[in-house]
Amino acid sequence: MEHAALQDMVILFGLALITVLLFRKLMFPTIIGFLVTGILAGPRALAFIKDAHQVEQMAEIGVMLLLFSIGIELSLKELMRIKHLLLWGGGLQVLVTILAVAAASSLFGFPMQQSLFFGFLAALSSTAILMKLLIDAGQVDAPQGKLAMGILIFQDLCIVPLMLLTPLLAGNGGSINSLLSIAAKAVAVILAAHYGSRFLVPWIFKQVVRTRSRELFILTIIFIGLGTAWLTALAGLSLALGAFIAGLAISESEYSHQALGDIIPFREAFMSLFFISVGMLLDPSILLTYPLQIATLVCAILVIKTVVTTGAAMALGVPMRIAILAALSLAQIGEFSFVLSQSGVKFGLLTPELYQIFLAASIATMSLTPLCLKYSVRFADMIIAFLPNRLTRGRGVLSHHVKPAALNDHVIIVGYGVNGKNLARVLKNLDINYVVIETNPFTVKKEGKKGTHIIFGDASKQEVLEYAHLDKAREMVIAISDAAASRRVAAQARQGNPSIHIIVRTRYVLEVEPLYKLGVNEVIPEEFETSIEILSRVLRNYLVPQDDIERCIADVRSDGYEMLRTISRRHSHAVGISGYLSGAEIATFRVHAGSALEGTSLREGVLRSRSGATILTIKRGEELMPNPDPVWELQEGDIVLLLGTPEQLAAAGKLFEAGKGKQSAVSVNRDQKGERYENTW
Repeated sequence: MEHAALQDMVILFGLALITVLLFRKLMFPTIIGFLVTGILAGPRALAFIKDAHQVEQMAEIGVMLLLFSIGIELSLKELMRIKHLLLWGGGLQVLVTILAVAAASSLFGFPMQQSLFFGFLAALSSTAILMKLLIDAGQVDAPQGKLAMGILIFQDLCIVPLMLLTPLLAGNGGSINSLLSIAAKAVAVILAAHYGSRFLVPWIFKQVVRTRSRELFILTIIFIGLGTAWLTALAGLSLALGAFIAGLAISESEYSHQALGDIIPFREAFMSLFFISVGMLLDPSILLTYPLQIATLVCAILVIKTVVTTGAAMALGVPMRIAILAALSLAQIGEFSFVLSQSGVKFGLLTPELYQIFLAASIATMSLTPLCLKYSVRFADMIIAFLPNRLTRGRGVLSHHVKPAALNDHVIIVGYGVNGKNLARVLKNLDINYVVIETNPFTVKKEGKKGTHIIFGDASKQEVLEYAHLDKAREMVIAISDAAASRRVAAQARQGNPSIHIIVRTRYVLEVEPLYKLGVNEVIPEEFETSIEILSRVLRNYLVPQDDIERCIADVRSDGYEMLRTISRRHSHAVGISGYLSGAEIATFRVHAGSALEGTSLREGVLRSRSGATILTIKRGEELMPNPDPVWELQEGDIVLLLGTPEQLAAAGKLFEAGKGKQSAVSVNRDQKGERYENTW
């Protein structure tokens, strides 16, 4: 039929629109909708598509583009940064899963070669599904998210050697010399890609960028990706390996981000065809023929992968709770397992019947992934509640019963990411005592050698907070990306020390109210702070004067944080004096040499008349003077505690800065000296 391929594409994408829209309303991943689309359109169901060969060819391009984009996203520097999670965590998970599945399959009478191949299929998880779910849940930067991503990256890297080993398991790989030949070719290709990424690829992109043609840039990306895949195929290696290596070559260039942005639309379109083609291969009648076997296989996959991944993570020293959360997110079968399974059918490691059972079970595990993530926290807490703390706390500083040095009036920092590191560095420079609680044992070991006061453990555990001397701490800053974990830590901290001041960093404004209900004093939503920074930069680019920008920012902060303060007053018992002063804030300023306030007495009323803020306390050296007398004269180095609105505090801050407003302040004092006294205090 003329235009048959175009007709098939229209049918598939039209049906996919309806199916995916329905599944998204039911809160299922998009990929599940594509799989179901393939099942419905396939020759064994509604038979909209009679010949799936053309669809499979385009699906193969989708797999190449997926590996190509993964290669671009994988920076070698980033891989080195998480090498422990990647190599040890991912290595243990893949190896032990293969061995566990092979052992279980052998018990059912399958040959060892076939059993090992079953292990290959089960060891891989879905990068496409899990990445989407983690991003939607805001858990990519959470400890369990980082752990899962490290293991996923290792699994993606493993697809190439697993595909090379598949024909050997089937006895079609030839002799050892043949294997060594393939390995030598792979090493040669990798070396060529390495030097190409350093010299050839940057030179090509440099020439293309000079043309200022976006079309030519996109064409170059596709040419490098598909061309490298074709060359590796000519060398006897897989197309997927070539595409991945090409992506790695581009990842080290300065054009990698633009290249990734341009290739993603192509990847998404062809990847949708890949999942549709997988669904078309499934025979729905297999669900009626082997329902018990498929259900048993699904349960076995979920249990084995969860147990093995939990054990692998805990072997690295990760606390059990985080290990379980990561394990449940990785319990499904991955998209690369479908690619591998087709090789298994080709080389006789899977019979058509076993292949159909595997497809059905794989699609089921993918469909269950959102439920696994939804109930993972509840499941992890339930397991941990039945086990002693020594088994669940993980391995690190605490496991060796090392207590931190005696601390008092200190800050407890939960999480050592960007926020935690910056805060710790500033506190150290100011000689303010602090202790960091971190769940990554490698970070604890590395930072401990640098002299950072850091301990290992889950801050939601009472024992861990006791090690950090919660009862003697003045403040706690929770700077982690896991909203659920932040709530547990805050609740535990408030229970252990009712007077501690708790500050929590969170992603979204919607997460603020639950934290205030738990007694948190201050919540800093990144969503809100980011909007303020964007506002500032936009106005600066329009050459708006800095004082006008600061006034606008003060207005936004006043409106936004008034809403947050209202929430805190409604729920928190520990909001302090600022909770009872609507629209008011408290801030401290240092008197600098040459400022408008240096050498002036409080009786002159410079601060009050020019800003409207009120002095509460002055600190000079070790001397603390609350409600100071009017005769007090401000000197360089004095620290002044002020009360006022955000606008008043912003105006007051300028008076403390060196060289600002000195002359005008003196003239005001001479003209109105003595008349400000009544208004100042």
